[in-house]
Amino acid sequence: MTTASVRPEPGDGLAKASTGPARTGGEWPLWEVFIRSKQGLEHKHCGSLHAVDAQQALQMARDVYTRRQEGVSIWVVPSALITASQPDDKGEFFDPAADKIYRHPTFYEIPDDVGHM
Repeated sequence: MTTASVRPEPGDGLAKASTGPARTGGEWPLWEVFIRSKQGLEHKHCGSLHAVDAQQALQMARDVYTRRQEGVSIWVVPSALITASQPDDKGEFFDPAADKIYRHPTFYEIPDDVGHM
C-alpha cells in the first residue's frame, strides 16, 4: 500500500497529493478527518470517509464536515497508518503512572489567599 504525499500549495488553502493508497477489495481506502475550528488551536477528529486519494479526501471532508464554515484547516490521514493502543492492554499501558505520586499534586495544601485554582 502506498501512502499519500501531501504538500500545501501557497495561496490555495488545499493540499495536493502525489499518490494515494491502493484500492483493495473493490473499496476505496478509509480516511480519518480532523478539523481545526475558528476558535480552536487544535485539530479534532470529526469522522471518517472513503476516498481514492488524499486530494479527494480533502475535498470530500470540506464538503461534508465544514458546510457551515466552522473549519479553518483540515487534515486527512489514511486509517491504515494510525496505530492505536488496545483496550485489553490498558492495565499495563496506563496503570504505571498511578504509582508515581509526585505526578499527582494531591498532597499539596493551597494557601487561602491564592483563591480558586
